[in-house]
Amino acid sequence: MDPGSGSSSTHLTWGNVGLAFSFILLDGIVSTTFGLGVGSSLITAAVRCVVQLSVVALILQKVFETNNPWAVAGMACLLNVMGTAETVINKSKKRYDYMFPSVLLGMLGSTIPVSIIGIRFAMDVDPFWKPEQYIPVVGMLCGATISGIVVSVTYVLKELYDNKDKVEMYLAFGASRFEACKPIARDALRLALTPNINQMSVIGIIAIPGMMTGAILGGSSVEQAARLQMVIMFMISSCTALSSIVTTILALGVVVDTEHRVRTDRIDTREHAVYRARNRVISKIVGAVKDAVIAVAGGVKSVFGKRDAEQEGTDASERQRLLG
Repeated sequence: MDPGSGSSSTHLTWGNVGLAFSFILLDGIVSTTFGLGVGSSLITAAVRCVVQLSVVALILQKVFETNNPWAVAGMACLLNVMGTAETVINKSKKRYDYMFPSVLLGMLGSTIPVSIIGIRFAMDVDPFWKPEQYIPVVGMLCGATISGIVVSVTYVLKELYDNKDKVEMYLAFGASRFEACKPIARDALRLALTPNINQMSVIGIIAIPGMMTGAILGGSSVEQAARLQMVIMFMISSCTALSSIVTTILALGVVVDTEHRVRTDRIDTREHAVYRARNRVISKIVGAVKDAVIAVAGGVKSVFGKRDAEQEGTDASERQRLLG
């Protein structure tokens, strides 16, 4: 596509989206055929994708039209809060006390400064808060940090909960909690950063990333699109590293207290309270529906029982009259 031809971009309809959705249906059929057990998750995630992108498109349209820095700041904070909720509620199998504020602090402390410095100086955008530039970048940074945080925190909690004997052995021999937890933190951060390292290793040679593809489709030159993708990838990597480091340190600080004790009682292995509340509500609704069905069935049975009794009484009287 030649520069300046962005005005001739393809106009997509819901029919095009529906056609693409058929690929997800194909994956669901494959999952059902081979018993993989991920078909419902695929469909649910795809439906969420459609709903969420439709809603965010409406919101972003309004924010772009207002061109207000406070609206942009509010949108950036909202993205971080929603990313924190997704991390704590949906992605984490184990949780620790004060996990929501610590994850939120890790995300805000990485996405906001990295996005401001990167957009203003690396991308040379002035002012940096231009909605059409700032919000998409913050969204990409939030999405990347979620993956890193989930991997690092999941590993930390798994090690402290399932293999706490190793940490307690270090502590028993006089190690500080920093020294005892250092191997766990190192392995957790290595796991969290490995996907970004692998992605940067193959980018451009094997894979053409989405940001570069979008810039090319939007009419930018290939050279400019490649440089933009470099800047975005470096921002994503730094953001993932910062957020993973902060949340890993905070998680270790909560689970291993100042008295150098491994507090597994501060790790919650149950479903999140949101899902527990949902299950209670669903069970109450199902119980109420079941009681209503039983009551209706009992009423219908009593009505028909009375009719049968009356019919039997009539038949008995008729037989008695005929025999008498």
